[in-house]
Amino acid sequence: MKKGIHPEYVKCQVKCTCGHEFEILSTKESLRVEVCDKCHPFYTGQERNIDRGGKVDKFKKKYGLA
Repeated sequence: MKKGIHPEYVKCQVKCTCGHEFEILSTKESLRVEVCDKCHPFYTGQERNIDRGGKVDKFKKKYGLA
């Protein structure tokens, strides 16, 4: 590898909305994620409704049409 053209990797602290924290190597020092392996339905085996509504639902809610 050529020197000076690749980004510097540092330990990155990743924080999930569920409260789980872990470290990875990244070019950033910290990351926030919405879903991790501790709360994702595929890994936990539990179903969870993540539907937040689409643009039409947001429009209807905003203008009181819902």
